[in-house]
Amino acid sequence: MNTSAKRKICVVVHSRANYGSIKSVMRAIRAHPDLELQVVVGASALLDRFGSVVNIIEKDGFIPDAKVHFIIEGETPATMAKSAGLGLVELPTIFDRLKPDIVVTVGDRFDTIPTAIAAAYMNIPLAHTMGGEVTGTIDESVRHAITKLAHIHFPASKDAAERIIRMGEEPDMVHMVGCPRIDVTAEVMREDGNAPNSASLSESGVGVEIDFEKPFLLAVQYPVTTEYGQSEHQINETLAALRELALPTVMLWPNVDAGSEDVARGMRKFREQYPDAPIRFYKNLPTEMFVRLMMRTTCMIGNSSMAIREGAHIGVPAVNVGTRQSGRERGHNAIDAGYDRKDIADAIRRQMAQGRYPSEHIYGDGKAGERIAEILAHCTVRVQKRITY
Repeated sequence: MNTSAKRKICVVVHSRANYGSIKSVMRAIRAHPDLELQVVVGASALLDRFGSVVNIIEKDGFIPDAKVHFIIEGETPATMAKSAGLGLVELPTIFDRLKPDIVVTVGDRFDTIPTAIAAAYMNIPLAHTMGGEVTGTIDESVRHAITKLAHIHFPASKDAAERIIRMGEEPDMVHMVGCPRIDVTAEVMREDGNAPNSASLSESGVGVEIDFEKPFLLAVQYPVTTEYGQSEHQINETLAALRELALPTVMLWPNVDAGSEDVARGMRKFREQYPDAPIRFYKNLPTEMFVRLMMRTTCMIGNSSMAIREGAHIGVPAVNVGTRQSGRERGHNAIDAGYDRKDIADAIRRQMAQGRYPSEHIYGDGKAGERIAEILAHCTVRVQKRITY
């Protein structure tokens, strides 16, 4: 590791979820006097149909040191595996050129595991955020696999930290810092969280115009990789429930996981069949904008972890649909519904009647980024790992 000048910290961003989950850390690294930020952007973060996240990253002032394309079209389990393989082919060349002192990878997606494998095999210390959590889908397995490859752990909650230690990781390398996504949420809440930019929202979406001064719903539903082949039916049930309620709804298109095309197909068919349904669809929204919408929405619906993490911090009434978030530590703001339109609609009505919940700080206090940067600047890292039991 470089022992002079600044430590070079390479943050790898592969999706809109990645960026929202690491933005505050990137800012803190950039501001730290003892650190130099390197940014690698790849996978779906570079693709227009997933919102061109790279444009948002650059607008925020982060100029990528490298870009890497490795997504194979199709959104099947096979293309997901092949995409991870291509990432593993490309990333070592980038790391060899940038020569980072530490690589930072985020969370649990198929596009993060090649980052972890490449860094580990190249003897580059790997820092992992948001490890140790329990959920559904293949993300559960990927998350724990990355934990076993990582050298520095930044879990978002006390339970997650304890779980990482029980997995045999050295306790002095496990730093319970909170979730970096809460940093952005807390910042927006302190500032102008009640003022979504209606003009910007009208320009970027497609579908019926929404008056954000009146009650509206917020929906985000992704495919569940371990339920591949069922995604179109699952989104159809959610859309049918939203149509029955007939409330204006903001809805995001799915991510790049296997089954994404099935979700998108269901959404396209719905738009064609019900063009006057009060739903406005978006490829992507900046994190701050989405948080502002969460603060104003009557209820959030779907299977995004934002309803669990940021939702608990804000107190957003949320309906968690299906199994994607099964087992994730949560507050009182989210209730569950199955893949059934009546079950979903009834749950939304219950949450609308309930109204706002008290804020619960399960995933931190909004200062994770600063803590992570300080630890990265001064921690002693050992690349040789050994299980502790």
